Amino acid sequence: MTALPFALNHMAAPALPVDAFFSLANSLGISMVEIRNDLAGNAIADGTPPEEVKALAEKHGLTIVSINALQRFNEWNEQRADEARELISYARDCGAKALVLVPVNDGSGKEDGVRQSNLRQALGALKPMLDAAGITGLVEPLGFEACSLRSKAEAAEAIRAVSGERSFRLVHDTFHHHLAGEDQFFPDLTGLVHISGVIDANLAVSDMRDPHRVLVDAADRLDNQGQTRRLQDQGYAGPFSFEPFAPSVHELADPADALRESMDYLRLRS
Repeated sequence: MTALPFALNHMAAPALPVDAFFSLANSLGISMVEIRNDLAGNAIADGTPPEEVKALAEKHGLTIVSINALQRFNEWNEQRADEARELISYARDCGAKALVLVPVNDGSGKEDGVRQSNLRQALGALKPMLDAAGITGLVEPLGFEACSLRSKAEAAEAIRAVSGERSFRLVHDTFHHHLAGEDQFFPDLTGLVHISGVIDANLAVSDMRDPHRVLVDAADRLDNQGQTRRLQDQGYAGPFSFEPFAPSVHELADPADALRESMDYLRLRS
């Protein structure tokens, strides 16, 4: 059995300043982190220079695996291009390896033919920008019915269509994989796995949303242990990053204990 190389997304403890968040990862024996640009009052949104984030990561001996995220990336326009340039530059300067790319998720742009065309246009535009900075684009399909990119198979097809195998990788999110009902795995094209669980037994799959996403334990309905095992069995060797969105996790006085318990649970059963 191969050990799970865990990473920690700042969404696991969004109230912590970045230095304290990095310290939390260190205390758990985690050497890889994801930072976010959507946490108000925190780096990156508070204007913290990327060089400062880089220095803090180096102080704690951490690798920043990604910035999460360029939103609505497959709705390509001048505004999106400006946002992409800014985030790619920040990723380069803070030492991040990748930028997560999140698709439109409001019910628009999902028509057959339209969504594929929009996706290829965005990937084609992003490819030279990412390549010039030495940053990988991590495409994250979302399982929600309203999403314009639900399928990893469709994302993989588009990556290949723009000859982007060196520029892009997929995010396999265990929550979104379950919601999409997609059985295909793409270990060779996967660059990051997001893990979270849903434990509400009365919740229909179609009603699952981000606030239901807790740390994985024995009540998990998403089969995180099966998903992680299958990815590793098929050759995926990258990070498994905790990304819980539930307020019950964010409000924990000491998230370290809860995270450690979830790590132990997944280690024992993967």
